Amino acid sequence: MTLYATLDSPLGELLLVGEEAPGVPGGTALVSLSVPGQKGGAVVQDGWRRAPGAFAGIAAQLGAYFAGELNRFDIAYAPDTPGTAFQRQVWAEIDAIGYGTTVSYGEIARRIGATSVKVRAVGTAIGRNPLLVVRPCHRVIGSDGSLKGYAGGLERKQVLLGLEGALAP
Repeated sequence: MTLYATLDSPLGELLLVGEEAPGVPGGTALVSLSVPGQKGGAVVQDGWRRAPGAFAGIAAQLGAYFAGELNRFDIAYAPDTPGTAFQRQVWAEIDAIGYGTTVSYGEIARRIGATSVKVRAVGTAIGRNPLLVVRPCHRVIGSDGSLKGYAGGLERKQVLLGLEGALAP
């Protein structure tokens, strides 16, 4: 069954969507984390069950992150999260970007062995990340150090990078 909850944050109201997952701490595996107005973000569907308690552990980690007390999430993701093999490869590289650091889209492409022609495809895959904040696509920037594309909006990307101390003075 698909479960959901909302959570207030410095980015606005987050929508957390998950699947019941016996054996996972808290019993819920995260499928999506989105923000209001996000391009391609989740929207509550008929048949979904509101279950704030099912996301208590995730909510606690997000609260600690936004308070500057957590720099690495320990959240179970649903194994069947939609995505192509290429997207999953890109997302795995994003998961490896450390707190407070940034890398360029071109660097992600190089890390996965994609040619320079595929940098745009890397950007598209990053833009389809269903797990904003916890899969840190906000840490991917332009090769010139500028903030480029973020499904949740550049203002939110700036907030997240500022929180992590990753913005150049």
